Amino acid sequence: MPDAAVLLTGVRRRCLALPEVTEARAPTWFVRGRRSFVEFVDPDEHPRLDLACVAIWAAAPPGARHELVAAAPDRFFVPRFRGRDRVGMRLDGEPGWDEVGEVIVDAYRQVAPKGLVARLDV
Repeated sequence: MPDAAVLLTGVRRRCLALPEVTEARAPTWFVRGRRSFVEFVDPDEHPRLDLACVAIWAAAPPGARHELVAAAPDRFFVPRFRGRDRVGMRLDGEPGWDEVGEVIVDAYRQVAPKGLVARLDV
């Protein structure tokens, strides 16, 4: 299993590749510095969260959180400390980086202005 630093590098690279994304505390990624769409969670850094592995918490399209958790409960979960619009994704084992990238892009689409989202489809 990759260590947290390797996983963070992979998530960071995918988030920062999106238009007008910045990184801040935790680490968390924001669109135009205002709306977060992905948060990286390391249980060693956040022991109070009682997580078994490194994960991301990502903004989710309406209804997608429950579909993902139902389809793959070993990979997806409902974060205890985040709002209704977030899905957790475990990054233990060997993460499927294509799937991680899809979750990140879907999260971005939920919070980014339409003009920035349109740039993804060019």
